Amino acid sequence: MVIEFLTFEVDPAERDRWLAEEERHWSRYLETRPGFAGKEMWVDDDDPGRVHAVIRWESQQAWDDVPRADVEAVDEAMGEWCRDAAMRSFRVVRDC
Repeated sequence: MVIEFLTFEVDPAERDRWLAEEERHWSRYLETRPGFAGKEMWVDDDDPGRVHAVIRWESQQAWDDVPRADVEAVDEAMGEWCRDAAMRSFRVVRDC
């Protein structure tokens, strides 16, 4: 399993609306992708202006197979709610 870890800067006053738009566009798209294993959205109580997306993929290949054109199309559909993200990735080496 591979974890895609994205961090977005989101004004706390706009967070609920941003999360709704993100869900409507990105979550629905990801659910159509082979190898997508789930997603969580985290907010640190000590840093409420950052939202972390924790996206689980069955394999690196499944993640790599997401077409760049699809990423661009979903970002475009987000319109004014699209935010740049800092990205990290992790491999799961043990799962309990």
